[in-house]
Amino acid sequence: MSNSLTHQLRVFGSVASSTLEAWRGTNVVHQARQPEKYLQLYDMEGSPYCRFVREAFTALGLDVQILPCPAGGKRFRPQAKKLGGKQQFPLLVDPNTGTTMYESADIVNYLFATYGPGSTPLVYRRGPIRPAFSALATAARGLRGIKSRPAKAPEKELHLWSFESSPYSRLVRERLTELELPYVLHNIGKEQWADMGPATMRVKPGPYVPKAGGKREALLARLGRVQVPYLEDPNTGVKMFESRAIVEYLEQTYAVEPQP
Repeated sequence: MSNSLTHQLRVFGSVASSTLEAWRGTNVVHQARQPEKYLQLYDMEGSPYCRFVREAFTALGLDVQILPCPAGGKRFRPQAKKLGGKQQFPLLVDPNTGTTMYESADIVNYLFATYGPGSTPLVYRRGPIRPAFSALATAARGLRGIKSRPAKAPEKELHLWSFESSPYSRLVRERLTELELPYVLHNIGKEQWADMGPATMRVKPGPYVPKAGGKREALLARLGRVQVPYLEDPNTGVKMFESRAIVEYLEQTYAVEPQP
């Protein structure tokens, strides 16, 4: 099977995953003011409970430092245990308020209370059936983003522009997790109707005009286009779009035993 076809099949599975999650983590519900210091999330991309928290980060347009903790990982799991007393994920550390906490529902409520409108919107509350659908969303990805793989540690954290439900961005986040590569997740959820649809065929015809004053406007001014995923690696100077190219780059640069 060609690499191109394999990649498209993975994209299809990622679309299924976003659909099972009702495409939460697509829109910015309330644009939060970025705090002085990055919040830190000890995270596992494929975990249903970590996903709940990342969806809230997109809804608030908050950037966050991701410290991947896949099963079998040795880079950040010991650090998480030292901070919180146990290896349970997600674990949130907010250096701006001195808060360290477990439990996805509590973290989501904290984020909306501290950086959002106060109360958690109904769609982001964890009801009785959400964990089941989120578990199916993980299964649709073949449990990618769960287990660690041998990889070289970067000196500096990478930077990824993404939003949670993006099928293409998920493929990159899964690989970052498996290789235990720390990164700053810059959330650029959709801010208006004109943002809907893939970058190359948005639903609104004509030239793309981002929301004034939004994060997408700033990214357009900087890069000349708004498209996710977008990766910057300060260790090599690489700056690139396109999920397939980014995944291949991560494999070739950091994986000890690269996979297709």
